Amino acid sequence: MTLRWCADIARYIQKRNWLFGLILVAVTLLSYAPAWHGKPVWDDDKHITRPEMLTVGGLASIWFQPRTTQQYHPLVDSFFWAAGKLWGNDTLGLHILNILLHVGSALLLLRILRRLEVPGAWLAAAVFALHPVEVESVAWMAELKNTLSGFLFFASALAYLQFDRTRSRRDYAIVIALFVLGLFAKTIVATLPAALLIVFWWKQGKLTWKRDIRPLVPFLILGAASGILTGWMEQRFSGAEGKAFNFLISERCLIAGRAFCFYLGKLFWPADLMFINPRWTITTSQGWQFLFPIGVLLLFAATFFAWRRAGVRGPLAAFLFFTALIFPLIGFFNVYFFTFSFVADHFQYLPGVGVITLFCAGAALLHARLKGIPLLAANVLGVFLLATLAVVTWRQCRMYTDQTTLYTTILERNPGCWMAHTNLGNIEIKQGHLDAAIEHYRKSIQFLPENAKAQDNLGVAYLQKGRLVEATNCFQKALALKPRDTEAHNNLGNALLKQKKVKEAIAEYEAALKINPLYPEAHVNLAQVLFKLGRVNEAISHLQRAVQSKPGDPENHSQLSIALIQAGRLDEAMAESQKALDLKPDYAEAHYSLGVCLLRNGHPAEAISHFQKAIELEPGNAKAMNNLAWVLATCPDASIRNGVRALALARQLNNLANGRSPWVLSTLAAAYAETGRFTEAKAAANQALKLSDTQSITALSNALKSQLQSYETNRPYRDSSRQVR
Repeated sequence: MTLRWCADIARYIQKRNWLFGLILVAVTLLSYAPAWHGKPVWDDDKHITRPEMLTVGGLASIWFQPRTTQQYHPLVDSFFWAAGKLWGNDTLGLHILNILLHVGSALLLLRILRRLEVPGAWLAAAVFALHPVEVESVAWMAELKNTLSGFLFFASALAYLQFDRTRSRRDYAIVIALFVLGLFAKTIVATLPAALLIVFWWKQGKLTWKRDIRPLVPFLILGAASGILTGWMEQRFSGAEGKAFNFLISERCLIAGRAFCFYLGKLFWPADLMFINPRWTITTSQGWQFLFPIGVLLLFAATFFAWRRAGVRGPLAAFLFFTALIFPLIGFFNVYFFTFSFVADHFQYLPGVGVITLFCAGAALLHARLKGIPLLAANVLGVFLLATLAVVTWRQCRMYTDQTTLYTTILERNPGCWMAHTNLGNIEIKQGHLDAAIEHYRKSIQFLPENAKAQDNLGVAYLQKGRLVEATNCFQKALALKPRDTEAHNNLGNALLKQKKVKEAIAEYEAALKINPLYPEAHVNLAQVLFKLGRVNEAISHLQRAVQSKPGDPENHSQLSIALIQAGRLDEAMAESQKALDLKPDYAEAHYSLGVCLLRNGHPAEAISHFQKAIELEPGNAKAMNNLAWVLATCPDASIRNGVRALALARQLNNLANGRSPWVLSTLAAAYAETGRFTEAKAAANQALKLSDTQSITALSNALKSQLQSYETNRPYRDSSRQVR
């Protein structure tokens, strides 16, 4: 009875695709539950659409300006754009989308295998959906390009099988459309024609030009063009060139053979899966390394002879499929990820389908011959296999909870991973743990001495600790390794500036901008130096370029506003302050600069509200407190003045400044005068005048002389717009 019941359940599920689909969707979603609320890891932030890009113009740039995004995958970035419009920064939606695309691909695979009458279609689909080697593609948000392109790959394949039956132009047009969309998601879809030809050869035993090959020629041309473009962009823009990619063809064969075996091994025994695998040392002087390519050749020889001698085409077709899809990613072409490792789970997202299908089909054929206890055992074994895959997938997903979890897990499994040490250092430095950051950067450099980025970051940590000589040495080492590193030039400029080497600092900022004229940080830093040197118009010019390069940064708009105020260009300054607040409504500095603009334009009441908002957001904002106290003490409008509050603010500020700020002392003098305490007002004003003369603040010195004339005649000062800065 039990055996019959189990068999009936299995047949019931197999005959009702919708029920199998619901079960598979539910189980897959649950298996990926730890990743649902996963935070951005590694380069996710660079793929998630920036707020300023969430416009129609931003969407257009994604498609027509290839360097707008991290890589040119415009369909993928359009999905990120739509996600940003729909749910903003919440990552749950992106994770669920990734999972649903993945399980959707599994269901399309089921339809394809059923159309091809492959045994074990439901098992192959389930194994693909639940296999832990797919976790990297599904749980890592940046790999939306894998799940989306995979879905379109399977959709294109299913549509082509429909066209192969009908030979309808309409069906052919649908396939072309799906294929082109897939190429805009990821170039792996370019392998579809090869995959289809392998499938047709497996089904028919031969290929014909008219029926099988000729209809696929346009796909081959489009795929080749897409592959060439992707290869060029990987080298030109993604950094897939240089010493790390200089291999002889013999060495590339060793890489390919070992990678091929690695991927097959992980399909059958997915243990010790990790985000960054150790990068092998490849050398032709070690004979054992040739065992991998030799093993691959023997495998193909075995499947070839199985076809020629016994007419069994399935194994050869499966391994040809695997090879066709994995070939661009096993070492013969440069891929940026090879900087860290020659293998990655996300590279075999689609290729593994061929091998999975082969062994699931074999299992199904064997299952069909069983009866009695062996049949029950086979059913239990199948359930156990899927349950095990689901549990391992669930455990693997936990790695993607957040950045710290990801990198610490990598180091547990791959202690020599310099990239993980570098990125953990970056996390520590953001949290203010400078000593921990320095330790990680040192280890990163220990494992990869030519790691220019770690040298640069180590310099930043030293700079924040005030160890200027060590910071300067690190930046110089980084530039020796990578002379055209704009960040290192910029950081070296910062270190030199702290050492009062102004000319040398300016030279480094200019060097950074010569390499990358659009580098906003160097424009901002150079502008700040020029501003202090009194070269206000030049500073404004650099800040304007910074805003053009990075329009979504509220700080750049606010700094430009302050510079424009000093140049007397108040309307432009007000517009920039407002842009900063549009981008970040709780930005204290922007409220302060807008308050200054309003005050100088004769709107003291509105100015006060912005100064107060700045203080509310940033209680220690001395400039906002000083200007607020000044307005309350000197405003001609009696309804606005409040001498008592002005005096309290000014005294608080003067205590914080230890009586050494001429600006604060000037405000304190005005507050004393407003409350009728003219003796103290004159004393504070004279002290302010002495300090301003010593510090060569000519404008303030002149203003203080005018104010003293009022205090000498026991009159409060009335001109709230004069002192604001």
